[in-house]
Amino acid sequence: MTSSSEPVVVVGGGQSGLAGARALLDAGLRPVVLESGSRPVGSWPSYYDSLTLFSPARYSGFPGMPFAGAPDRYPIRDEVVDHLEKYAASLSAEIRTGATVAGVEQAGNGFDVHLEDGSTLHASAVVAASGSFRNPFIPELPGRELFSGEVLHVADYRSPQPYAGRRVVVVGAGNSAIQVAYELASVAKVTLATRAPVQYLPQIRGGHDIHFWLNKLKLDLLPPAVLARLFSGTPVLDTGIYRTAIESGNLPRRDMFTAFNPDGVVWPGGEHEQVDAVLFATGYRPHLPYLRDLEALSPDGMPLHRQGLSTTHPRLAYLGIEFQRSFSSNTLRGVHRNARFVAGALKQQLSR
Repeated sequence: MTSSSEPVVVVGGGQSGLAGARALLDAGLRPVVLESGSRPVGSWPSYYDSLTLFSPARYSGFPGMPFAGAPDRYPIRDEVVDHLEKYAASLSAEIRTGATVAGVEQAGNGFDVHLEDGSTLHASAVVAASGSFRNPFIPELPGRELFSGEVLHVADYRSPQPYAGRRVVVVGAGNSAIQVAYELASVAKVTLATRAPVQYLPQIRGGHDIHFWLNKLKLDLLPPAVLARLFSGTPVLDTGIYRTAIESGNLPRRDMFTAFNPDGVVWPGGEHEQVDAVLFATGYRPHLPYLRDLEALSPDGMPLHRQGLSTTHPRLAYLGIEFQRSFSSNTLRGVHRNARFVAGALKQQLSR
């Protein structure tokens, strides 16, 4: 029999796991955070070098710890890493680094969390907050095995210098795809491949960053289904430089290619083009292999949940899932709201 006095295990010590730990503490629960890396900063150090937040500092900090410096600037990757590390140090929660979870199994009303070092931690509840960076998604396309060039995901991309003078196709229409394609175009011949025209959302409206309006009008809290009616995809935040580059032809956009061939790609209509590298910025899928034997996932590895609460196992919850409860669910600015909801729900479940 598992007692609610046993810890709530949070798998993952990045932004979602740390937000979860804070919310669990505020709810009077005892979190133990298990982070496989050497620092409680999640995947942020592994993102590309030029990554800049799409939201200003004033909207990107965590409860109780705003970003230092000018509130209207856009923090860079390494600032986020430092911010998360300081936030972790400020929490009165047990955080174990170098702790990789191998599996989770039901044990009474709670769970046994098995680590790769052979140890087991008994948990009253589990919050899966391990993110998706380790599970990048690349769509299957005919002829990939024949292509002699480089195929990579944006998760493996760091800087444009290795691609200087090369022919590169960037696949994707989201913020990361456009940002990376734009910087690559300064040193390489780049084509942006998308399934639909790029949608733009002006970064500045009425003298304010768009996040001012998202916050003021509470649009960030709208359910994903409502936002889906407004946009057919995720719009790209743009000060005007991306639209200008694409519409001027400096960063040409084409409809998604249909196949690879040995030395390039085949565009709709049958045109062949020689290409040195294809970079997919096509998103990620949740990385939850430790829940497979628990039968908490769909056949394709997706969590079975409703608003972050497992529909297969009481006392199992998720954080950091894209569109979990709102448009900003898996972002720095939004994950703490989901964390409060999940922590409150777990507290109720543990009190029964």
